[in-house]
Amino acid sequence: MAGALLALKLRRRRQRLLWRAFRRRRELTPIADRTARIGAGDILGFACVRNETARLPHFLDHHRALGVRHFLFVDNASTDGTGALLADQPDVSLWHTPAGYKASRFGMDWLTWLLLRHGHGHWCLTLDADEILIYPYWQTRPLPALTDWLERQGRHSFGALILDLYPEGPVSQGKVAPGEDPLTHLSWFDAGNYQVQVQPRMRNLWIQGGARARAFFASEPRKAPTLNKIPLVRWHWRQAYVNSTHALLPAHLNEVYATDGGELTSGVLLHTKFLPGITERAAEEKVRGQHFGNAEQYAAYYDRLTADPILHCEASTRYTGWRQMEALGLMSRGGWI
Repeated sequence: MAGALLALKLRRRRQRLLWRAFRRRRELTPIADRTARIGAGDILGFACVRNETARLPHFLDHHRALGVRHFLFVDNASTDGTGALLADQPDVSLWHTPAGYKASRFGMDWLTWLLLRHGHGHWCLTLDADEILIYPYWQTRPLPALTDWLERQGRHSFGALILDLYPEGPVSQGKVAPGEDPLTHLSWFDAGNYQVQVQPRMRNLWIQGGARARAFFASEPRKAPTLNKIPLVRWHWRQAYVNSTHALLPAHLNEVYATDGGELTSGVLLHTKFLPGITERAAEEKVRGQHFGNAEQYAAYYDRLTADPILHCEASTRYTGWRQMEALGLMSRGGWI
């Protein structure tokens, strides 16, 4: 009886999320709608962005090389030329909105509408602009090979760990040109300090730890950012992300981990948040108050970032590639050989 009641509550929650997305579609103005070019079987990329001209050239090149055939972006009132950059890309469809990011569930209402409208039947990769997806054999096996493998295993979703990368010195140091691989600058990460739980309500993972937990939330670790996401999903119009891409409904799609003692194939999202310019951006976002449900709780986090911290420490590990990630237990090949 309890299981049936929970299933009903989750179904109603999913319906409410879809209804929110339907209502907020009016906040989106098409700037370059090239969705007619989407072909059957194309892998699609989705993102909501603001002022990301420094990251987007490499973001696009990397995920194009992986096999994303068309990108659907929401530009949330950028002022740095992000909209013009994206509008010029032949494989990008672009919508603009000046509406509130927090009020749209941090952009997820807008993306849910685009996923509902254009993603049905496609494998869809939903990312932030500061996330770079890697997975086992990613240099030689593109996304269509991975999604074919997942489908043969009866899986329609793929999980990944967010790995915070940082420089050796202060986070403001150096210079990264647009289009340059951010990993030439962000070479370090925390190899340990991760805690994993399974949330019983929706069966999703909850992973915390890494550099941000160590440097910014040491006194309140339960407030540290969630580091697990489900960025790659074979989409159906009835599906909806609940909290960023950390979890989605129906709940069975959150089971991107093994429950029989084995391992499922998984990936890593290389997080390039700490590029030069982060200190100025942190000061701006503190004023805007759009990135957290209770912005006042994160005032100290923004203040610490604005102070230009050094995240590197004696326990830091230099990043070398996906095989290192597997050896450390941060991603898995599962049965994909």
